[in-house]
Amino acid sequence: MQVHETIAGLRAALQAAGRIVFVPTMGNLHAGHTTLMRQARGHGDTVVSSIFVNRLQFRPGEDFDKYPRTFAADCEKLVAAGVDHLFAPSEEELYPEPQRYVVEPPVEHANILEGEFRPGHFRGVATVVMKLFAVVQPQAALFGKKDYQQFMVLSAMVREFALPIEVIPGETVRAEDGLALSSRNGYLSAAERAEAPRLHRCLSRLAEAVRAGNRDFAALEAAAFAELRARGWAPDYISVRKRIDLQSPPVDGNPPLVVLAAARLGSTRLIDNLEI
Repeated sequence: MQVHETIAGLRAALQAAGRIVFVPTMGNLHAGHTTLMRQARGHGDTVVSSIFVNRLQFRPGEDFDKYPRTFAADCEKLVAAGVDHLFAPSEEELYPEPQRYVVEPPVEHANILEGEFRPGHFRGVATVVMKLFAVVQPQAALFGKKDYQQFMVLSAMVREFALPIEVIPGETVRAEDGLALSSRNGYLSAAERAEAPRLHRCLSRLAEAVRAGNRDFAALEAAAFAELRARGWAPDYISVRKRIDLQSPPVDGNPPLVVLAAARLGSTRLIDNLEI
């Protein structure tokens, strides 16, 4: 695997790369990331990943400074997953001047769910991904569906800008007890880690109820919310939405649905979702 710290170095190395498949990350890699890398191999000639902790998507007081930086271990995992090139720029390299030009997703996509609790988050995500696309110039890119709203926002961005990039989803990778793998799981204490799979169980029960014909989404959401609170969680949202745009389901009709949740367990904020 070749490691590139500069845009010029990466571009030079990719001049004859064939079909490039790109998997951007913020590092602190786990099996969910490496599963995406291995999946990427089947979609092109050259697999490129990136490690960059993007300040633009963190609000003041969030965990930008304490976000784990595990570069050496990450490189070992990327090599084992068959990645060809790693782009690992400094902030000065990727943002040599203040990033005044930004990608502003529409409010109906960016200000709901995660965006309600993390204002500006998707502006930061969309802006850095657009810039990484400009640097790497891939023909395909993979994003995990654990960050379901992120996947929706980035898919819409690629579609509306007519970017020549195929956006490929990666299924959520889970531990044996159902907990979605996440870099933030490392913040959990032993007791919190034992409790954490409850989030997935709550979503599973809600999804099963909807599949069985229960359309009282508000009551189902409230019951899951109450269960988590009773166990010491602090939920931000549990919500059934349309998959395509994450808007509320219509009274009539039966579009494909997804239930999404975010809740804090101790000091750690976990997110998860299940397609219905």
